[in-house]
Amino acid sequence: MTSIERTAYPRFKRLMSAREMHVFFTPKPEEAAWVRERTRSDEHLPALALALKCYQKLGYFPKADEVPEAVVEHVRGALEMAEGTAPHYESVNTAKLHRKLVRERQGISYDQERARQIAEEAIRSAALVKNNPPDLINVALEELVRATCELPAFRTLDEMAARIRREVNEGIFATVRSRMTMEDRARPWRVCWTWAAWTARAG
Repeated sequence: MTSIERTAYPRFKRLMSAREMHVFFTPKPEEAAWVRERTRSDEHLPALALALKCYQKLGYFPKADEVPEAVVEHVRGALEMAEGTAPHYESVNTAKLHRKLVRERQGISYDQERARQIAEEAIRSAALVKNNPPDLINVALEELVRATCELPAFRTLDEMAARIRREVNEGIFATVRSRMTMEDRARPWRVCWTWAAWTARAG
């Protein structure tokens, strides 16, 4: 599995400055008003605000336990809510509704199949000239952002990159071998040298 730290996949920093917290996670007045108009409880208010700000920063909805407590506290404070008010969903349907509301506000259509197709095409094209999994994942991320898609889970992109990289490499190896003479095929070191030379250029 590729280390997420070696890619550009958006994630929370372990430590964030006060400026970063203010810029990325402080709801604007119109955002705070929008959240209040669409929630009916103290627990739902910070939950929807967090879903909005996290999506704006990351391009996907993180799991509740992935959101740093410092971010939760900052959003709660920005909304002037009582200390200890925790974001909470009473049901799965409420969480789904909040994600739907955020997507509508951000102008995003939730289409996993389209996102996977865009990522796969980007990776397959890049794999012809690149052989490093993090590079392939980064190319997919660029295309997904350009297409305003909600990002798939990192594991999805990682597994996709590994599979397509293997398929493309096997195809290239088969093509190289098919162009070799019987004499070349009888000398395995020539096949290995040709393959090594290609991977060195592609890396």
